Amino acid sequence: MTKIVLATLNAKYIHASLGLRYLYANLEELQPDALIAEYTINNRPIDIVESILSHQPEIVGLGVYIWNIEETMQVVSQLKTVAPEVKVILGGPEVSYETQQHGIFGQCDYVVTGAADLSFTQLCRNILNKRAPVEKIIKSPAIQLADLQFPYQYYTDEDLAHRLIYVEASRGCPFKCEFCLSALDKTSYPFSLEQFLEQMQALYDRSARHFKFVDRTFNLKIATTLQILDFFLERLDDDLFLHFEVIPDHLPDKLKEKLKLFPAGSLQFEVGIQSFNPEVQALISRKQNNEKSKDNLKWLRENTTAHIHADLIFGLPGETIKTFEKSFDELYECQPHEIQMGILKRLKGSPIIRHTEEFKLRFNPLPPYNILQTDRVDFLTMQRVNRFARYWDMIGNSGRFKHFLPSLLGDQPFARFLKLTDWLFDITQQTHQINLKRLFEILMNVDELFSDLDYDTYRPLLDLDYEATRLKGRLTASREAEQQKSSQHKRSVRQQRHLTA
Repeated sequence: MTKIVLATLNAKYIHASLGLRYLYANLEELQPDALIAEYTINNRPIDIVESILSHQPEIVGLGVYIWNIEETMQVVSQLKTVAPEVKVILGGPEVSYETQQHGIFGQCDYVVTGAADLSFTQLCRNILNKRAPVEKIIKSPAIQLADLQFPYQYYTDEDLAHRLIYVEASRGCPFKCEFCLSALDKTSYPFSLEQFLEQMQALYDRSARHFKFVDRTFNLKIATTLQILDFFLERLDDDLFLHFEVIPDHLPDKLKEKLKLFPAGSLQFEVGIQSFNPEVQALISRKQNNEKSKDNLKWLRENTTAHIHADLIFGLPGETIKTFEKSFDELYECQPHEIQMGILKRLKGSPIIRHTEEFKLRFNPLPPYNILQTDRVDFLTMQRVNRFARYWDMIGNSGRFKHFLPSLLGDQPFARFLKLTDWLFDITQQTHQINLKRLFEILMNVDELFSDLDYDTYRPLLDLDYEATRLKGRLTASREAEQQKSSQHKRSVRQQRHLTA
């Protein structure tokens, strides 16, 4: 029998919840009577309920996020139906703001808002000691990071071998970008660097080699950044892989020199650009030196082997499709390995809602609360850009069309890929589950769309990309199939004439 089950529904199995492990690490005397149970949004809610109740808990804590709110609501509803005596406590960013407006609020017993590392423990203690609070919403007080127990020892050997290992050297963000919940933070707070690196050493000693830092601003304090990079450089081997989120306009020379030392396959940077439009940046309180950001992106591509994943957001207040096209083209010119085309989402609690009336922001009322239209982008255009984002993942970000894509895009990458998007959707009526070989075969006929493309020039490029996929079967364009069929028909006619002569 387990008194406390800490659970969440991850987007994928590969994601290991850092939040649950923090809660477990800080349960103090309650820890022996608790366990972590992780599921994915692909598990059936009724099966999750069965799994949780098999432990006979008195308390179930659930981490709720934008990607799992709907599935979690089903879990809570069914759990409370069959086991109403079990106390259900919710936490996480999705229920920490506008809490009472959520349908799930009426189904649970408590919601712990904010950083619940310590307040969750106290609530559980009160419930188990028959001193359950009357108030349903428990607001977590500010915590000192020095008061927290680190969670990293609670990654299992299975986690280390098969899942992403999330770590953090700091919490919070000093910037105020209004689309992000981190805009509510006062600043960035570091953990003790000495203690943090001791934890990283323990993970490394247990064979951890993939470390995904969730710090919002890894390169904010360069002295700390350099010490962390030195730590890993001293332990560099063929399997080490580090993932950081970096500020694009803050790469001083000392950091640049350090980054040059990492070999291919060991670094990935997530670089938030969001928009190069100064007017939009001002509206959403985003401070960014655009020219320095572009120079740094180009420098990273030319002087390091880091994999660069750059983010843009479509649908921000004040943005039009033409101004976004300019941002996309400027970012494409910097040649990041991936351009993540995000669509604006209304994260609960984020300050972006202050622009709702002025810019007629209309968000999806259902998760993930994506923008549906604005005063400058109508719904049909928003749908086109959503398809653009999906096809860009298939063709641009996948790396499968590295020879063909530059010849297609030329010097108008956004406009030409948007035109390609409309053409692909008209042919397939799909944005998901398009067979890769079929996609290649459709693209073989792309000169039907772009008269300036020469088939004999781009066909060899597509062949190179196709060969790299190692798909079985010869790649045949529809025109070649028709030509082959026509030739066979002509031969058949000649043979028939010969036989009857």
